Amino acid sequence: MGKYLASFKAYDVRGVVPEELNPEIAYAVGRAYADVIQPKTVCIGYDIRLSGPSLYEALARGLNDAGVDVVHLGMVGTEMVYFATANYGYDGGVMITASHNPPQYNGLKMVRSESRPISGDTGLFDIEERTHRYLNDPALTAQRAATPGKIIDRDVYDDFTAHLLNIVSPDSLSPLRVLADAGNGAAGLALQKLLPHLPLRVTERLFEPDGTFPNGVPNPILEESRAATMEAMHGYRGGEGGPAYDFGVAWDGDYDRCFFFDEQGDFIEGYYIVGLLAQAVLTATPGLSIVYDPRLTWNTEAIVSELGGKAVICKSGHAFIKEKMRAVDATYGGEMSAHHYFKDHWYCDSGMIPFLLIARLVSTSGRSLGDLVSEMISAYPCSGEVNSTVADVPTVLAKVQKLYAGECIGLNKLDGLTIEFPNWRFNLRGSNTEPVIRLNVETRGDAPLMKAKTEELLAIIRA
Repeated sequence: MGKYLASFKAYDVRGVVPEELNPEIAYAVGRAYADVIQPKTVCIGYDIRLSGPSLYEALARGLNDAGVDVVHLGMVGTEMVYFATANYGYDGGVMITASHNPPQYNGLKMVRSESRPISGDTGLFDIEERTHRYLNDPALTAQRAATPGKIIDRDVYDDFTAHLLNIVSPDSLSPLRVLADAGNGAAGLALQKLLPHLPLRVTERLFEPDGTFPNGVPNPILEESRAATMEAMHGYRGGEGGPAYDFGVAWDGDYDRCFFFDEQGDFIEGYYIVGLLAQAVLTATPGLSIVYDPRLTWNTEAIVSELGGKAVICKSGHAFIKEKMRAVDATYGGEMSAHHYFKDHWYCDSGMIPFLLIARLVSTSGRSLGDLVSEMISAYPCSGEVNSTVADVPTVLAKVQKLYAGECIGLNKLDGLTIEFPNWRFNLRGSNTEPVIRLNVETRGDAPLMKAKTEELLAIIRA
C-alpha cells in the first residue's frame, strides 16, 4: 500500500506543523480512524506542544462527524491515554505528541481497544489511505453520520495515580532523596499528583509545562539534553560533602520514557536499566517471563537466569514487544532505548512505573543505585548506541557480515545483524527513517576489548 502523506510513519503520524501535519489533516485522520477501527468512543489527550489543542479540536470534530463520541483528557502523557483507553473500556485512544522532536513538530499515536497498538501492518496504512481520500474527495468528506458524536470531558489524573500506587505501594519506599527533572514536559503535571502520596524527598526541576521548550527539548538519551540534569546533581552535596541525592530521574516530553542518574550524577545506560527492572520484577515475583530486544543482551539474560525468570528475545519496536509480551504472558519488556513495558499497564510503555520500581529496588536492597549498576557495567561493558550516517545501509551490513561471519559462534538477523564471539558481540541495524546505521557492542568483563572492537567496527562502517 503506497504512502501518500509525509507525516505517516511506521508506528505513528508525525511531522512539522503546519506543513506536514495541520488541522485539515487531523480532521481527515479522525474520519479515517473511524472508518477503519469502527469505534463508538475514543479518548484523546495531548502533551505540552502549542499546536496540540488545535489538532485535538480538528481530530475530535472528524470523529464526531463520523458518529464517534470523544473523551477529552486534556494535557496528559502518552501512558495516560493508554491507561484511559484500557481502564475505562474505550474502543480506542489517540495521543497528540511528537515525543522528543523539536517544538515545530507534532504527531498522533493511535491505539485500539485494550490499548493495542496500531502500526503499519495493523491498520495504520489503511488509515493513511482513507486520510488521503478524505483530503482529496470533498463529496466523501461531506458525508456525515446521521447522529453526530459528542464531546465528554474527563479528568483521569486521580485514577491514573491510584493505578500507579497499586503497582508499587508507597509502603515499599524509603524516604530517598531524588532529583526529578520533567524538562518542561507533561511529566510535571503527573508528578504533582503522584508525589504527595510517596515518602520520597523530591527536588523538582523544570516541572512547569512549556511547549516552547525554553530549556531545550527534553530527550535525555542525548548527551546535550541530559547535561543540565547531571550538572544539577553534581552541583549539590550533602552536609559532609557526600551525594545530595540517592538518584536522579528525567523524562522526555510525553514521559513514555524515563532516564536515570546514579547518586554521583552519572548517567546510566538504558541497557542496564532493563536489567535493573527485570531484577526488580523478578525479586518480587520469581519465575516470570521477561522480553528484551537484541541490541544488547548478555546482562539481561544473566540477571533473568539468576533470578529464575524466562528470557524471551524480541525484535525492537513497541508493536513487536507488545505482541510478544501478550504471546508469552510476560510481566515486563524492556528496550535499551528507555521504553519499558508492563503487563500491569496493559503491556504498554510507561515512564512513571520504572521511576517507582527503581525507587523500590534502591529502598529494599539497601544498596545505592550506582552500586547496583556497577556490577553490571563491570560484568558486561557496552558501547552504548553509536550512530553513523552512511550512503547505503544494506551495503554496509553486507560488508560487515562478510568480514566477521567466518569466525563467529553465532549470527542472526532478527533485528539488523547480530554477530557473537565467545567474549564479545555486536548488533548493527539501520534506521527506519534515515540513512543511519546504529552500532552496539558489548563484552564479557573486558572494557578495553569493547572499546577496541567499537573503534574497529566504526572504522569499517565509516570508511
